[in-house]
Amino acid sequence: MEMNSDANELHQIEKELNVEILPGTEIMTDVGSHHFVKGSRHVLVPQPSSDPHDPLNWTPLWKSLAIISATTVSFTQGFGPLSLAPTFGYLIEAFHSNLTDVVRFTGVAILVLGFSNFIWVPLSTSFGRRPVYIVSQLVCLGSAVWRARATTYGSFMGACVLNGIGAGPAETIQLAVIADIFFLHDRGFWNTLYWVFYMGSLMVAPIISGSMALHLGWRAFWWLYFAMTIVSLLMVIFMFPETKWHRLHPDEILKNASTSPLESSEKVIDKKEEVEYSSTAANDNLAREETADRDPWLGKGKPSKQQWKFYQPNANPWNSILMDLWIPWKLFAFPIAEFTAFVVSWSCSSFLTINLTQAQNFAVPPYNFTSQTIGFTNFAILIGAFIGLATNGILSDWISDRATRKNKGIREPEMRLPAMIPYVCIMILGNFVVAFGYQQKWPWEAIVIIGYTCAGIQVASIPAIVTTYAVDSYKPVAGSLMVAVTVNKNVWGYGFAEFITPWIIKQGYIPPIMTNMSLITLWCSFGILFYYCGKTFRRWSRNSSVHRL
Repeated sequence: MEMNSDANELHQIEKELNVEILPGTEIMTDVGSHHFVKGSRHVLVPQPSSDPHDPLNWTPLWKSLAIISATTVSFTQGFGPLSLAPTFGYLIEAFHSNLTDVVRFTGVAILVLGFSNFIWVPLSTSFGRRPVYIVSQLVCLGSAVWRARATTYGSFMGACVLNGIGAGPAETIQLAVIADIFFLHDRGFWNTLYWVFYMGSLMVAPIISGSMALHLGWRAFWWLYFAMTIVSLLMVIFMFPETKWHRLHPDEILKNASTSPLESSEKVIDKKEEVEYSSTAANDNLAREETADRDPWLGKGKPSKQQWKFYQPNANPWNSILMDLWIPWKLFAFPIAEFTAFVVSWSCSSFLTINLTQAQNFAVPPYNFTSQTIGFTNFAILIGAFIGLATNGILSDWISDRATRKNKGIREPEMRLPAMIPYVCIMILGNFVVAFGYQQKWPWEAIVIIGYTCAGIQVASIPAIVTTYAVDSYKPVAGSLMVAVTVNKNVWGYGFAEFITPWIIKQGYIPPIMTNMSLITLWCSFGILFYYCGKTFRRWSRNSSVHRL
């Protein structure tokens, strides 16, 4: 009987709003007699529990400490794999190799990095984010020492593989942390901030490695990487409590409802992760409660002693791990996951193009840049990334909020997709300038200031928009979703690293760069289809088990 009451409640809201509520659809306003826990201006999605240790209830200080620590992990783990570009000449000399072979150092690290998340994400889901961050940073420390001491090509390649394994969480775990501690209306900004710092590390590393290689030798860079990772590891140990928190999904709520109507009514409000509807029809007094009565700990909570332990106990860890190994492959059957994977993969490859070609273009006439100067060109990409941070998060959240108000307080994930439009145009401009500038030896100022800056803007923006869209659509499997995206991205990145140098030698810069740009434009153009049909795609998977994990 209680189960029917809950179902009727949802249908009543759908009827009042004349809208179908699917996974990903969020109610951002009160509806008739249905009231929700609110922040200053928004209904809070997901609804926080009344537990002071719920990460959604933590004070701004604790949330800040956790997100800063997580960001240092993403930054340091991204610092190593793509840092080699300005030092290719030194590596060729040190290992008696050639350009194609030393470029492979980067490609192999990228490939391993993607697949390593089949280790890290299941562990994160089963035992928490904290142990994954600690162990992965220890692996990165080992790879830093190995890279610094390697004396043969094979040894350095082994260190690259180890670095790729350790750096995997940089591409998946922080997005889960953001979903753990921040509400829906804030995630656009925080997801963009994550992308900027992660991609920023890929941009800053070549700047530093080029300069250090010139003045101190290329090995010195890896000792710097070691020191940075130590600092990040200490921050995680002392500033990052566990953020993983189990929230009851609808099936669990309905199961509890059969035992205690009053208790289930409270849990519907306090625990349900998706948009919660209060059981006002069954308990009229509940509708009149103030937000402080519903969740007295909102903004006042703190971590418990249990959340500071190395890992969180799990009664069925193997079931969790096996499920996380399967879910990323299952997600490839979902159109939204495929769309996100392809857009992120090719948007990031636009930045990878610059990383892999800057040395071979600027180290020769008419430029004759040193490794330090080649590294400094990455400042333009970094500045572009900060422009993306300053504009994209605010723009996508504003567009979503505006569309939500027009839609009677109902937010659909697709509402943020129009924010892609200006950044796709910027991406096209940047690729044109880089391709034709390289080929026709334009002044370096045009290539760097326009082309590289555009690359930074788009790579900080487009992936952030589409990953936020996908996570909003499939929040319960955010970690597995990012594994699917990362594997797709890094397989393509490895392939691109393998064939771009021979292709450039054979046909010049324009064919590979413009082909890549055309593919980015093609995948991004599917955003139009998803803007109009995304809800239909979500309807297809509404009964999937991924929404009950």
